[in-house]
Amino acid sequence: MLPDLLPALAMALVAAAAAWWAPTVIARLPEPEADPDPVPDMALADAHAEVLDSAEPAPQEPAVPDVKVPYTELASRPRLRPRLALASAIGAGSIGYVLGPDPSLPLWCFVSVLGVTLSYVDWTTRLLPYRLVAPSYPITMGLVLLAAVLSRDWDALLRAGVAWAVVYAAFTVMWLIYRRGIGYGDVRLCGILAMSLGWLGWSNVVIGMYAAFILGAVIGGVLVLVKLVDRRGYPFGPFLVVGTWLGVLFG
Repeated sequence: MLPDLLPALAMALVAAAAAWWAPTVIARLPEPEADPDPVPDMALADAHAEVLDSAEPAPQEPAVPDVKVPYTELASRPRLRPRLALASAIGAGSIGYVLGPDPSLPLWCFVSVLGVTLSYVDWTTRLLPYRLVAPSYPITMGLVLLAAVLSRDWDALLRAGVAWAVVYAAFTVMWLIYRRGIGYGDVRLCGILAMSLGWLGWSNVVIGMYAAFILGAVIGGVLVLVKLVDRRGYPFGPFLVVGTWLGVLFG
């Protein structure tokens, strides 16, 4: 019994230790110079156009400025370190339990910590910081390549690359068609998640991405109804991360 739990325990401990330092990384992120998401401006422009075109102007609620929380303040919130560590340990530990002694465990340990950190940042700021997502690409590629070298499974390596290309292209098309429904930060993040899921199999990719959209629609809709999130838009990154986790567990 204990040997079967060793991968899960090792993954949980390593992920918790790594996530403990995540607030330090968040605090060092540079603040965006300009809002990379044009959605709020477009929404306001459409709202003004509708008011001008209407015969009787409808009463409007006072505008609430959408001010981003500084990363330094975000990183200094009480009990943030143990919370991120616990969430990362649960995610990575459960993956380690399902996969067992798999050569991709270092990859999934990294993805678990990254996903929890980005989910926290995105949920609070509605931004997936480029300076955190972009450097994760070479790290993810290196860990996928390491898994291929250790297992000599070159088909899985090819599948990971194809999954990255296909999912990234699909998300890019969705972003071009309907930018209010998805941000480009989500497009960047999906490449890392699809590459990781692609190593495991196509069913993992399909379940992971499909679960992300289902969770985003259902849970997001519920959160809108109870007024916990803005009905005009809410972060999709956390749903991508949770969907990926489900893709590993049930793919």
